[in-house]
Amino acid sequence: MIALLQKKWPETAEARVDGRLVAVAVRVSARARNYRLSIPHHGAPVLTVPRYGRWSEAEAFLNRQTAWLAARLKRVAKPVSFRAGALVPVRGVDHRIVPTGSVRGRVEVAMLDQDPVLMVPGEVAHRARRLIDWLKTEARRDLDRRVAVHAKRLGVTVKSVAMRSQATRWGSCSTTGRLNFNWRLVLAPPFVLDYVAAHEVAHLVEMNHSEAFWDTVEHTLPGMERGRAWLKAHGRQLMVYGLDV
Repeated sequence: MIALLQKKWPETAEARVDGRLVAVAVRVSARARNYRLSIPHHGAPVLTVPRYGRWSEAEAFLNRQTAWLAARLKRVAKPVSFRAGALVPVRGVDHRIVPTGSVRGRVEVAMLDQDPVLMVPGEVAHRARRLIDWLKTEARRDLDRRVAVHAKRLGVTVKSVAMRSQATRWGSCSTTGRLNFNWRLVLAPPFVLDYVAAHEVAHLVEMNHSEAFWDTVEHTLPGMERGRAWLKAHGRQLMVYGLDV
């Protein structure tokens, strides 16, 4: 059963899932041709509806999807806060966050009792931001290196590389040669970051996802399937790190 919170095309609806009410955001799309239910990385369900659809049809569709929604919600990754003691993967290796107790200083990687740790300075309120800034710098360093390698192999020119914090995307490429990457790639094993770098650089040759595009990615990175498969299996979990900052 769905309870409307507003009239025609409400911003939100409520679906009863396993005996509890779950808020579902309603998104009207001019491009949509069908009703679609999805759960972005942040975990809030979204019902996408065609602009000229009918709420009665959307309501019926959502009612039919409650079993699917219940199963998916159980698998949704919860946000991971960058707090003292939390485990954060860096290049695929878990590091525990350890406050330095100092207001000033830089984030440093160290070993404590034979375990890798991230020594993070700053007051509690600013510690998470300090860590994210450091992770962005590390991601930028790794991506600059791999983007340069793939650009040379494919004979293309990259105008700029920037770090972003997209909720659903790992990278993007403009026709002007500007590449954007999600800084959370530095949390993954290096071969995953390398795959995304190759993927975006390949778009400077083929601005699509045609067979020719995938051939281009494989040309510059013969082992591309390894990184692609890893992202499909684990990417959702990476997206929740630092979401609450």
